[in-house]
Amino acid sequence: MSDAITIAKTCAKFADEIQAENIVVLDLRGISSIADYFVICTATSVPHLKAVNREIRRGTEDELGEKPRSGEGDPSSLWLIIDYVDVVVHIFNEEKRDQYSLEDLWSDAPRVSFDFLEAAEAARAAASEARTSRSASSES
Repeated sequence: MSDAITIAKTCAKFADEIQAENIVVLDLRGISSIADYFVICTATSVPHLKAVNREIRRGTEDELGEKPRSGEGDPSSLWLIIDYVDVVVHIFNEEKRDQYSLEDLWSDAPRVSFDFLEAAEAARAAASEARTSRSASSES
């Protein structure tokens, strides 16, 4: 049986591999009895929401042998939850994520950093900046 941080890291890794956006891992230990960690990410469409859900479940089971205790939500609700007891994964579309603003609600929870998440975010920011620069130079 894997520890909670390993499960959280694995869920975040598989969310990243299927290109979920803005992946955040909150450390709720000592703050909440709900879970030790929240993994929060954004999917860009309903098919992407389904794919992120499927990849996290499949990858975590294949890599760690961990199956979720339960799952909640329907893709049409634009918010899916995967419950691994001590780790709860929230997969949102951007609008729902902004609406429920879990990071603000749990703002006293420290964010857990993982090297692969930081590298992925830096690469995405650089790619976005490059697209913006190309767009601006083509307009002039």
